Amino acid sequence: MTDPTSLPNFPPPPQERPLSGRVLDALQDLQMSPDLDKEGDVAFEVRDQRMFVKIVQGEQFDIMRVFGQWQVAGTVPDDLLTRLNGCNDVTLGVNLVKAGIAGGNLVLAVEQIVARQEQPKAKLQIATGLILQALSLWHRNVVAKSQAEQGQQPDLPADAPEGTEVGPWLSVGTQGRQQDGQGQDGQGQEGQAGGDPQ
Repeated sequence: MTDPTSLPNFPPPPQERPLSGRVLDALQDLQMSPDLDKEGDVAFEVRDQRMFVKIVQGEQFDIMRVFGQWQVAGTVPDDLLTRLNGCNDVTLGVNLVKAGIAGGNLVLAVEQIVARQEQPKAKLQIATGLILQALSLWHRNVVAKSQAEQGQQPDLPADAPEGTEVGPWLSVGTQGRQQDGQGQDGQGQEGQAGGDPQ
């Protein structure tokens, strides 16, 4: 009789493996140094940024939430409304990314449905790329909005093509409009999307 410990150990098929195990394998393949944190989330690093994956198991499919959080730097304006408007721009403009401010931190997340037989590697790559782009977009927009609301010419990135302008933004800061009582249309109204509820 053959010793059972000498038999090869084949992994179970994907539909029988939990998504967290498939995520760990995919992140190892991508050389992103995955690890399980104390909350049971998968932690990993991409471009020197720490991110996490939380798995929500369902009956027919699972949800993979890739997220990161960053302490807002002192170079970013303190105005919470400006910061939240920057989050709104990201959420409205970058299809899959949700953005918010929590406890003084910027939180960016992408949630994707993953089928039981599906390998998550491609979706992980898409999510991490989108989050890093959103991080850059948020910072640039918040700083530029603050400068524009103070009547300054917003700074452009050094590598911006000639003729590049800052904005338009999907959410418009209200600080500058409140000072003169004018809405965006110049008639003292906020407009349908930004008006006060009746």
